Amino acid sequence: MTKAAIIGGTGIYDLGSQIRNQPISTPFGQVEVTVMTVKDSSKEIVFLARHGTEHSTPPHQVNYRANLWALHHLGVTHVFATNAVGSLNPKYKPGELVIFTDFIDFTKNRPSTFYDGAEGVIHTSMADPYCKELRRIIAEQAPRHGITLAGEAVYVGTEGPRFETAAEIRMYRQLSADVVGMTGIPEVVLAKELGLCYAGVGIITNWATGIAHDHRLDEIMEAVDRNKADLTNLFCHIINTIDLDQNNCHCNQACMKM
Repeated sequence: MTKAAIIGGTGIYDLGSQIRNQPISTPFGQVEVTVMTVKDSSKEIVFLARHGTEHSTPPHQVNYRANLWALHHLGVTHVFATNAVGSLNPKYKPGELVIFTDFIDFTKNRPSTFYDGAEGVIHTSMADPYCKELRRIIAEQAPRHGITLAGEAVYVGTEGPRFETAAEIRMYRQLSADVVGMTGIPEVVLAKELGLCYAGVGIITNWATGIAHDHRLDEIMEAVDRNKADLTNLFCHIINTIDLDQNNCHCNQACMKM
């Protein structure tokens, strides 16, 4: 049976449910998640705060392998993620939401795979990094919950914690990126290596460097707060009411041993 997780926000629990905090030991370190059992249902939803419960871990030090391994250990099969992003694309404005379809990786120093050779040579297909079926469901359900998606976006992941330079942003635009962020990679890659269906929605918090004015913390936090509750409730509704096991995707077949 499907068990789903939401990564990113603090979690909005409005389904009349039972909640427990659960520490999990992984080969990569300790992780704490919050598990919600939906009232009048056997379904569980796992909430994972990417930056830790106190939001104290910077993006380049997030233990992505431990996070994804913990979800897999709990039996999670589907992951809904939110990411704060800056816009490179003039048609996507701060305060809007986009759904990721592909990514470009400009991270530098992050452990980005579970397969370091002990299991042999394993390659993972990135033909559909963000599950096409979860993307379809989110796009269908969002308007019914008063949520507007501005469109589809190619995500470029950078190392952080600094913001990007104007020259870097010009380069990313030439590479067809639409939004830029520091937390989406290697998360999506690790999810695919574990055979999880993974979808990501970007909360546009600001214009990227050189596109418009400079970053302001109050603008960033306002955009995140305005959208995270609605998105979390949308994800909870999808998980609680839609049979995700009927997905016609191949996410669990992405890895190939050579």
